[in-house]
Amino acid sequence: MEKKVPMRTCIACRECKPKRELLRIVRTENGIVADRTGKLNGRGAYICANAECFEKLKKRRLLNKVFSCPVEEGVYESIAEEIFGNKE
Repeated sequence: MEKKVPMRTCIACRECKPKRELLRIVRTENGIVADRTGKLNGRGAYICANAECFEKLKKRRLLNKVFSCPVEEGVYESIAEEIFGNKE
């Protein structure tokens, strides 16, 4: 029997994709961080690892809505680094 692939929805484009294809963003006690392992404790949200979804995330300030708290600009910058490496 084949193992079921966990599916998650991107908060920017609202597409359902396999969990491994998405980047998890977590609100922990220490703040909001990108979680490559997918194992950090805390409230999580998922985003596609591409420029289009990141632009929507930043422009609409979606993390503020998802986590119901103000999100600093530095958080968006650290997520950009996770997605694009050091290109931006």
